[in-house]
Amino acid sequence: MNDKDHPTEAAHDIQRILETLRTVFGFQSFRPNQESIIKSIVNGRNIFAVMPTGGGKSLCYQLPAKMMGGTAVVISPLISLMKDQVDAALENGIPAAFMNSSMTAQEISDVYRTLKRKTIKLLYIAPERFAMPHFLETLKTFTVSLFAIDEAHCISEWGHDFRPDYLSLSLIPMVFPDVPVAAFTATATQKVQEDIIKKIGLCDPYIVRASFNRENLFYQVK
Repeated sequence: MNDKDHPTEAAHDIQRILETLRTVFGFQSFRPNQESIIKSIVNGRNIFAVMPTGGGKSLCYQLPAKMMGGTAVVISPLISLMKDQVDAALENGIPAAFMNSSMTAQEISDVYRTLKRKTIKLLYIAPERFAMPHFLETLKTFTVSLFAIDEAHCISEWGHDFRPDYLSLSLIPMVFPDVPVAAFTATATQKVQEDIIKKIGLCDPYIVRASFNRENLFYQVK
């Protein structure tokens, strides 16, 4: 089924997306590829996107997370950046939290309690956390709106930064078959792209390979 089947509904989605972009994030327009990715996620489709650093990847999952019911789970290998992402989301009025190995048992318990109250829209975790059987069993008891996988090249053995714990993410489509999965990376050859899609098990993903031309940068080779 496509947008032409329900033009009124599709137009309503676009209106809600644009309104959220303006009122929550303070932007008047999208950067290239953001709108099509967000529309696809909101409509429940899987995503594979290669976008340059600074291309606005985080908005592509934060905006749907704000709109959709439940909690969006963001899987990132960069623990050092989780707090920055959560702080930025909180500044935009999006309830967010993270779980990682730098936290005490009490702090993690506090996050679980907040999750049970269904007030967290964005939860950032490392792949090692997802691989824990207890975490996965607990996650099943919550409503998950979407999974966003950042630095997705880490799942590919052909990638430059392979991390074995990322292989556990292949459980997502099996355990959460109706939840859209959006995989993002700033670097992936065609071979790495195919490997990522296969390893995660993304069914019929909407694929974006953005231009890496940065108009604010000048290159000179001598």
